[in-house]
Amino acid sequence: MSFPMAIFVTVLLLIGSGFFVAAEFALVAAKRHRMEKAVAEGRRGAKAALAGMRELSLMLAGAQLGITVCTLGLGSVSKPAISHELDPLLHDLGLPTALSYGVAFAVAMIVVVFLHMVLGEMAPKSWAIAHPERSAMLLSPPFRSVVKTVRPLIWVLNRISNALVRLCRVTPRDELTSVHNREQLTHLVEESERLGLISETDSDLLTRSLTEPDTPVRDLRVPASGISAVDGDADAERILRLAADTDRTRLLVLRDGAVLGSVHARDVLVARAQGRAASARELARPVPELTEDATVAEAIELLRRRRASLAVVRDEAGRLTGMVSLDDLLARFLQPQSA
Repeated sequence: MSFPMAIFVTVLLLIGSGFFVAAEFALVAAKRHRMEKAVAEGRRGAKAALAGMRELSLMLAGAQLGITVCTLGLGSVSKPAISHELDPLLHDLGLPTALSYGVAFAVAMIVVVFLHMVLGEMAPKSWAIAHPERSAMLLSPPFRSVVKTVRPLIWVLNRISNALVRLCRVTPRDELTSVHNREQLTHLVEESERLGLISETDSDLLTRSLTEPDTPVRDLRVPASGISAVDGDADAERILRLAADTDRTRLLVLRDGAVLGSVHARDVLVARAQGRAASARELARPVPELTEDATVAEAIELLRRRRASLAVVRDEAGRLTGMVSLDDLLARFLQPQSA
């Protein structure tokens, strides 16, 4: 093969290696939700990229096969061509034949490895990581076409590698999972604060949002003795007076120890403006009930589902032990930590 032809083949092999490297890192770095959004928007190449992410193990095997073939090609074509051109030049400079061949071989190896590492791997990798979704949509259609051509071979190689992985008691996966449990996310937040990536205030807020949902409501409830409540027969004046004295807009309505519901000061004002002499029992809205072991997350979900702002808390015997409000539960996440 002539030297110009060898250079041409070298360029093609470097482009091929860069293509496979960039496609590999693009599929790994691209975010699934962004790609699904791109598919919904009908963006070109998004469907192929999403399909590649769903067959990630097969796509990575195809990329590795392509990179290996390009590397072998550089070793069998580019290195001998460069060495063959350098050897006579070094010999003409006065180097012995054996020494000129060794030096030419070493220089050719260094040049080929340098070109392959920089142009065939590192530069494409950096580009794909910098623009993962865009590069995935650009490269996935031709990449999947190449993989489809050699799919049977890749399937066999992938099966063999998966079998070896199973021998190590590891279950291989076809998709990249990015799910983290609560403990891992808490650790990430702590490390981010330690490295100065986020402020202490943001770290406290994120940590509480991860840990507080499991807190039982018994730790947050207003004790039964501290509940602001009115009797079921209370009129508008008594309700509004108690609301003003306790600085509460919502009051629990009780009758002989039984919870009838809750009354909002706004409803009382509306009824009075309409000329209705409604009692607290008549204006009361249903109040959901929680056990003391219920978590903050469960309490918020119950209040959201029942469209309520208050919930009473009872113990195992059914006795009223306290009350929680949606405002207090949410404030638990947002209030600054005391020093």
